[in-house]
Amino acid sequence: MASPILIADHDQNRAKRVAEACAGYGFETALVANGAEALEASLADVPEVVVANTELPLIDGLRLAEILRANPRTQDTRFVFVGSAAVSGLSGALGGVLDEALPANTTADDIAARVESTMMARERADAVEREASEGAVQGSLTQIPLTDLLQLFHMNRRSGQLDLVRREPGGVEETGNLALRDGNVLRARAANVEGEKALYRLLSWREGSFSFEPGRVTGSARIQTPTRALLLEGVRQLDEAQRLADRLPPLDARIRLSVAPDELPTGVHPLTETVLRALRDRQRVSELVDAVSWPDYQVLRTIQALVERDLVTLDRSADASGSHDVALFQPAQIRRLRDWLQAGRPRGSRPTEAKLSVIAGDREAARDFADLLSKLPGFELADAFQDDRFRSDDLLPMGRLPVGDGFGLDFLHVPGTPESAPLWPLATHGALGTLLVAHGPAPAEESALRGAAAAAARRPRARIFHVRLLGREERMDPASLQERMGLLDDGSLFLLKLESDRSVADRMRTMLARVMP
Repeated sequence: MASPILIADHDQNRAKRVAEACAGYGFETALVANGAEALEASLADVPEVVVANTELPLIDGLRLAEILRANPRTQDTRFVFVGSAAVSGLSGALGGVLDEALPANTTADDIAARVESTMMARERADAVEREASEGAVQGSLTQIPLTDLLQLFHMNRRSGQLDLVRREPGGVEETGNLALRDGNVLRARAANVEGEKALYRLLSWREGSFSFEPGRVTGSARIQTPTRALLLEGVRQLDEAQRLADRLPPLDARIRLSVAPDELPTGVHPLTETVLRALRDRQRVSELVDAVSWPDYQVLRTIQALVERDLVTLDRSADASGSHDVALFQPAQIRRLRDWLQAGRPRGSRPTEAKLSVIAGDREAARDFADLLSKLPGFELADAFQDDRFRSDDLLPMGRLPVGDGFGLDFLHVPGTPESAPLWPLATHGALGTLLVAHGPAPAEESALRGAAAAAARRPRARIFHVRLLGREERMDPASLQERMGLLDDGSLFLLKLESDRSVADRMRTMLARVMP
């Protein structure tokens, strides 16, 4: 029998709720109230996963991970950190690449779901390691991400060649290669780039296949940085890129200097200087990113800084190849959506749709929000909304937005009238989120949605988002609106202009990024 899931939390009521949620997945649990008890319990019966509050008394959660990582007997234990310090701590030297970090307000159901996905990832990693110990091994990056794979080989000191292949839209095939000696990455190549830059680029792949051929690796090392540090930095860059996805320049955008070369600043950072020098011979962001040896994410951040300083201009219109698509979702977002959908379902099943419930204050608000959605690349607006023949009390599909990796977001129109209250629990059950939509300066609409908000909040794993639609000249103070609505922060509040000079995709991208799990 597998060792129990260890839940370490000084708030024992919260720990019991997590234990009950884990029991729903068939996991046995053990509860401790402080870091010293967690350490003692882990050494007595090594757990596969520890759910650790980062503010544990005596020994905090991150320090506990550091101690167990140093012990050969417990070094393979994975952690699900919960707490305000989780994300920042995990990015440093204490956490592991295979660990998970959740904010302090994460629900017990969501924590249990993350434990389930962590256990599944561990099982896949164990299967790969068993095959690798016997010879060559092949697999899919959707089943075991490259970060997990490299840490697995690093812990087990594997040597050999790791080849990666993925197929981009349009059938273009991309390849990558890594050379490992005793678990350390010596060389990396992705298309026409090599070294650490290539490794960081390959770490962003969430689809494709891998094949590992064990054997002696000869030749000098092109990468000198310790592999553990590389993986931690790679994960940090991926998370940052995902968080700033709506601000980073698209790769297919045209780029040019906005000022004469002799007007460029001097004494700038070496990366900025390199980007400006390489820009003189490149016309697209993708060409510039390839030409500069620094990691892609750092180059994109530098380009964006130059845009904000009016030194560089981007043309984000469709490129000469005729591509009009805007990538709304990053690979990390798609991976989290896949994990969220998989939680609580039989292993081996493949869910493909996530539901977003849209409860509008009145018919006009629903119509205006549907019009915004229809302008998103790839959005399939339902016929009833396309022909404007729906009623405010209709429960019907609003449309579908493809996400990637075979997944999509189904938007469901849910009546917001008090007479429709019996429908709210059913319509919001199992939803990725509930969007409460109203026109900005419309107190009547806002009041009408309070009952729907309360009903949706009672559902397991409930995630509530408030959307206010504003005309060109309308203004609202987010702080006062947040206070009036009793919101703890502005992370679930979105003010969307119905008419704006900015593209709809840019305005909606930030909202969708927060809605994704």
